[in-house]
Amino acid sequence: MPTINVKGSDVAVDEEGYLEDLGDWNEDIAAHMADEDDLELTSEHWDIINFLREYYDEYQIAPAVRVLTKAVGKKFGKEKGNSKYLYALFPYGPGKQACRFAGLPKPTGCI
Repeated sequence: MPTINVKGSDVAVDEEGYLEDLGDWNEDIAAHMADEDDLELTSEHWDIINFLREYYDEYQIAPAVRVLTKAVGKKFGKEKGNSKYLYALFPYGPGKQACRFAGLPKPTGCI
C-alpha cells in the first residue's frame, strides 16, 4: 500500500494519492499534497478545500465538477462559481485535485 510521509508520519493513500482513511486528514497533509503538485495553498484554495469538506460532511459524497461549480457559485458568488476560476486554483481538475487535497474520495464521474 502506498504512503506519503508528512512530518515524520506515514499516511496510507491509494494508487492515485487519495487518503485511504478520511480520518487521517489534516491541513499538513493537504499542504504536503499541494507541495507535491507544485502548488502553494492560498486562502482561496482553503476556501474551496474547506467548502468540499463541509459538503462531504453534509452529503457523504464528493461533488462532481458541475455540482461543485454551482455550489461554489451559490456560496462564494458568481465570480468564483465557474470552471475558469476553479481550474486556475486546481489545474489538475477542481474535482480530482481539490478533493484529494481535502482528504476526500475521488468524485463520482472523474476519470
